[in-house]
Amino acid sequence: MSDPDPDPVLTVTAERHPAGPTLITLSGELDFATVADLHDVIADTQFTAVGVVIDLTGVLYCDSAGITELVTASQQARKAGSPLVLAGLSDNLRRVFGIAGLHAIFSSYPTVDLAVGSL
Repeated sequence: MSDPDPDPVLTVTAERHPAGPTLITLSGELDFATVADLHDVIADTQFTAVGVVIDLTGVLYCDSAGITELVTASQQARKAGSPLVLAGLSDNLRRVFGIAGLHAIFSSYPTVDLAVGSL
């Protein structure tokens, strides 16, 4: 019997949503050990007027490094004149965002469809 993998895993994908915006989907743990995966996708993202949706539905955990990368993505989007919204924040992430005052920076929606519709 093998031991479970102790290293956190994050899967990040980027694709064009049928409605036009770029959809970045995360699944797993967004933390110091995995944030480079999100950073690389953000660096390759074309921030356009159509917008970007970051789907956090599959995020199990997010630490300050993950939040910092999300704030950096927001700053890049704003600089490019591109709307950026979040989708699928868990109750825990919503609470953390509230405590940190991040609701003033991010618009968030319960589902990807609602987030896309907001753009």
